[in-house]
Amino acid sequence: MRHARHLQATLLDQQTRAAVSMTITAETCAKYFIRGLLAVLAGIAIIGAAALPSLADDEGATAAADASLLRICAAADEAPYSAKDKSGFENKIADIVAEAMGRKALFIWSGKPAIYAIRDQLEMKMCDVVMGVDSGDPRVATTRPYYTAPYVFVMRNDGAINVSDWNSPDLEKAKAIGFVEGTPGDIMLTQKDLWTKHITYARSLANFQSKRNKYTRIPPQRMIGEVADGTADLAIGFAPEVARYVTAHSNLIMKVIPDNNVRADGERVPHHFDQSIGVRKTDPDLLAAVESALEKAKPKIQAVLKEEGIPLVPPAPRT
Repeated sequence: MRHARHLQATLLDQQTRAAVSMTITAETCAKYFIRGLLAVLAGIAIIGAAALPSLADDEGATAAADASLLRICAAADEAPYSAKDKSGFENKIADIVAEAMGRKALFIWSGKPAIYAIRDQLEMKMCDVVMGVDSGDPRVATTRPYYTAPYVFVMRNDGAINVSDWNSPDLEKAKAIGFVEGTPGDIMLTQKDLWTKHITYARSLANFQSKRNKYTRIPPQRMIGEVADGTADLAIGFAPEVARYVTAHSNLIMKVIPDNNVRADGERVPHHFDQSIGVRKTDPDLLAAVESALEKAKPKIQAVLKEEGIPLVPPAPRT
């Protein structure tokens, strides 16, 4: 879910994108590719993990009948959300929720990205809850939101670039902007006629990996780190995904993007997303128990989010 949870943002016409992409020169691609060679080595481990079968095994099936456990569908390598050492902030929240239910969290780890957790884990009954899904996700029954997260602008605090919304003049001054295709930033950069200028750099962050028939993630620590070191002037990211890395750099700040943006045709482009816990639609009793636990555990959950540095906003407007 990670924001593939936010990839629900409306995609622009793909044929137009393909035509624009043809204008990217080989020389420009080579410049960014050479700079990214070292990152390839770090990425090999991630690619290998994604290629492995799910790490969930008989442990999950054996625990299914144990009412003292809450089985959590979890990605083994998707920081800052989830990691096998339980350092992910969603791992911490899952532990808190389980405790509030009088249970112990049992993480059923998968080597696949979390966007596959519902299909490959929850629906297969390997586990029972998925953390951090978009509220109202039609594939599952979702709790009331336990927080609402915005997209943010990330920039250095030296004042060279000061962007607070999509009408900020400094957007034009940025030499390179990091963003993820298919997200609200992608749509709005296109609307501002800035997509072509910055897409080569954005794709360099994933080392120009093909997205055909696979999920390709831009490492958030790289996207944010390159703003910190001056490679880029600005990044547009989902706050839960980037906050940890922003706070790790003393020369960076992030500004919440207002949730009042529309496309040229008047269609709204959401930038704030309610986050819930998802369960199978056939588990209404579990849903009710998790809902109750969320209310009881609210102060501890808020403390985790604050520690992570995630800026919280009011619940997203209903559409």
